Parts: sequence; structure tokens; C-alpha cells
Amino acid sequence: MAILDIFKSKEGKKKEEILKPEQKPVKKEAPKATGKRARAFVLKSPHVTEKATNLTEDNKYVFNVDRSANKIEVRRAVESLYGVKVEGVAIIVGKRKKKRVGRHIGHKPGYKKAIVKVKKGQKIEIMPK
Repeated sequence: MAILDIFKSKEGKKKEEILKPEQKPVKKEAPKATGKRARAFVLKSPHVTEKATNLTEDNKYVFNVDRSANKIEVRRAVESLYGVKVEGVAIIVGKRKKKRVGRHIGHKPGYKKAIVKVKKGQKIEIMPK
């Protein structure tokens, strides 16, 4: 039992004081998702439909985004990737839908898209010519 005696409090010392400084527990922080790499994974693709192309006349562009992305992340991603000033972001979440093939039931995956309003006079080239 002599091995466990080092953890007993002697002379009013705590267990942490008995341990050597290099043995003290160190709190590790989770890495933050910052930088161009993290922003590149926020935007999945441009959402190209007839309604989305009509919104470009009002300086609004539609993108499919990651399910965990929020408005601030979408704003930073668009500003860093396209070099434009974003005035506003609206996010739409599409729920997954149940589909049936014969007697088997499955689901179509849900989606999340963002409508990004760009400052007047600036443009985003979604489809290269």
C-alpha cells in the first residue's frame, strides 16, 4: 500500500500540489474552424434554378450550404471566396421527405440553402462563361 500513500494528503497539501508540474492536467481547447479551408466547406454549390437566376437582378444569389452552417459563416465564406460585400443572408431549411419504392420506405435527404444579398453594383460570377 506504499504506492497509494503518495496521494494521501500530508501536511495539508492537496493532491495537485503533490504531483510534479509536468504531471498536472492540462485543459485542451477544441480547435476552431477558421481560415479559408473551413470557409470553403460552408458553401457546397450554387443553387441554379429559374427562380434563383431571377433573383440575380436584385443582387441576390442562392447557394446550397452545409447543414451546420449559420448566417455569419455563410457571410464570411461568400466575402472571402468572391471578394464582395454581403448586405444580408437569409437561410431556408428543407426537411427530408419520405419516399416509397414498392414496400420499402426511404427518405430523400434534406437540404439547407442561403440567399445572399450583395451590395449594389457588385456581382458574383457563378457560371463562368
